[in-house]
Amino acid sequence: MPHYYTNDNVYSNNEYKFNYTFKGKEFTFIANDGVFSKRRVDFGTNLLINSLEDLSNKTILDLGCGVGVIGILVAKGYKNTNVTMSDVNIHAIDLANKNIKLNGVNNANTIVSSLFDNIDSNFDVIISNPPIRAGKTIVHGVIKEGFSHLNKGGMVYVVIQKKQGAESMKKVMEETFGNVTLINKDNGYMIYKSAKEM
Repeated sequence: MPHYYTNDNVYSNNEYKFNYTFKGKEFTFIANDGVFSKRRVDFGTNLLINSLEDLSNKTILDLGCGVGVIGILVAKGYKNTNVTMSDVNIHAIDLANKNIKLNGVNNANTIVSSLFDNIDSNFDVIISNPPIRAGKTIVHGVIKEGFSHLNKGGMVYVVIQKKQGAESMKKVMEETFGNVTLINKDNGYMIYKSAKEM
């Protein structure tokens, strides 16, 4: 059975549309059966996007972007951002590209990549709602590999459920960056941030 965190040839034509309001503006997203959270913005992503600090004038990577919710909201919600959205799932990237056009975004681009395999750039900010079911190698890779793709002073934000490895993620962030901050929590979901100080 295919998973949303893999790159496969199975594609569903069952499309869904849902709306989401961010910073007073309404956005519309197209999704389908082959992606994560196909009918709505999931609880963790909602908490994450509403926990971010001002990201104006930043280069940003939405890692594991799915249909592009986080990247598009950040691109439209903060001034002078340059957003890259990546996912291993080619169908998710196809949908992200549709959603970029649908929402009139002109400061975002997409790339097919498993973690950082096809990503050469460095960023000011990495944001991720990691695919927990993909396993710890992938989930912790967001942090371990992400460190070298951040500019000095750069930040990484992740959301993770307490019951799905929040303490383990917190430990990896502390070990990798030398710091970790819990910036929000709700209903068992934790929003962690680490900063690259060196």
